[in-house]
Amino acid sequence: MNRRRFIQQTTAVFCAAPLASAQSTGGLIASIEKITLKRGRDGSGPTWFHPRPCMIPSKDGPVVFMTMQEIRGSDYFLPVHWMESHDLGKTWTEPQPVPPLGRVATTDGRGDEGVCDVVPQWHAKTGTVLAMGHNVFYKGKGFDRKQPPRRPVYAVFKDGKWSERKPLLWDDPRGAFIYTNNCGQREVLEDGSIAFVMSFGAKETSRSAVGVRCSFDGETLAIQKVGKEIKHAAGRGLLEPSMVRYRGKFYVTLRAEDKRGYVAASDDGLDFAEKQPWCWDDGTPLDMSSTQQHWLPHSDALHLVYTRKDTSNVNVPRWRSPLFIAQVDLKNMRLIRATERVVLPLEGDGVSKPDDVPMMGNFQTTNITPDESWVTDGEMLPKHRFRGDLQLGKIRWGRPNSLV
Repeated sequence: MNRRRFIQQTTAVFCAAPLASAQSTGGLIASIEKITLKRGRDGSGPTWFHPRPCMIPSKDGPVVFMTMQEIRGSDYFLPVHWMESHDLGKTWTEPQPVPPLGRVATTDGRGDEGVCDVVPQWHAKTGTVLAMGHNVFYKGKGFDRKQPPRRPVYAVFKDGKWSERKPLLWDDPRGAFIYTNNCGQREVLEDGSIAFVMSFGAKETSRSAVGVRCSFDGETLAIQKVGKEIKHAAGRGLLEPSMVRYRGKFYVTLRAEDKRGYVAASDDGLDFAEKQPWCWDDGTPLDMSSTQQHWLPHSDALHLVYTRKDTSNVNVPRWRSPLFIAQVDLKNMRLIRATERVVLPLEGDGVSKPDDVPMMGNFQTTNITPDESWVTDGEMLPKHRFRGDLQLGKIRWGRPNSLV
């Protein structure tokens, strides 16, 4: 298990300059380096999706622990795998299955139940990694379009061993169709409890979101409190919420289906103030298209990583390339336009040949060291057998920003 191999990497380093239309303000980001961790676009290997790392402390130095899984079609995933790096990403162990997060036959013989959208997180109080995603159902060789009720499921990793798969139980009828924190960022609090925001609905449309507080003893995750419902009527409602605690407040960013993403703040992570659409600092809303956003906190500022409509990607489905990053103005919860950078660039022609542009958007942000953070993404080409590379955007931090 400790044997490591060197991964051939393709690297591109570029200065983290703002877009041409923006005026530089002297931001925090010194440079961004794009690294291809694993190749799949050329068909030489699997297309790894949902790559999500967390940091595990150890006496021999920090370990980067990453979960991921293959994608073979629309919402069609193979079992969850994991791999490690003991040298901050220079070399990695070979991916190996997470046994409890594999696929099992459903009791009614309809198909298989699997797990997807997993996010691992180090839990210092118990010395464990909590890997939580949600269940998903397959019929034949594809996604079952008549999904039975869905909920979070998790497994615990400790001392090189995995626990059994467990569900996170919630008996509220408001979550009869689905309740989930899939792909979402969570916070481990000082007492070991875990805070996050959950998307839920009694039917497929008009899902709401709610702050959740859970206990965790290293084996069992249990909901203790839920907060005030955040409602949204458009489309399927609010999806894939990610929460961060920064400078004493909690912030949630929410995927939606009305060409907007939303943000809200809270003092306790349970009851959030009225949500507002993501806007630039001049009040102009960002055009987003049903794709997740994630936070990147740093000692000097809070950033958001996201996709949006741009002149370069107008015909790329859901504008899912490139990945952008911008600093958040905490006073009004807007993005400072002059700080926007590209983390992972668009490849190809997003106007004339959008089918040949690798799509991104299922990604994770991770602080690796005080001077370095990562954005990991599994790209895909739906028109080319869902092939894609496993990408890493390595952010190096520079001097503080006076706008904070």
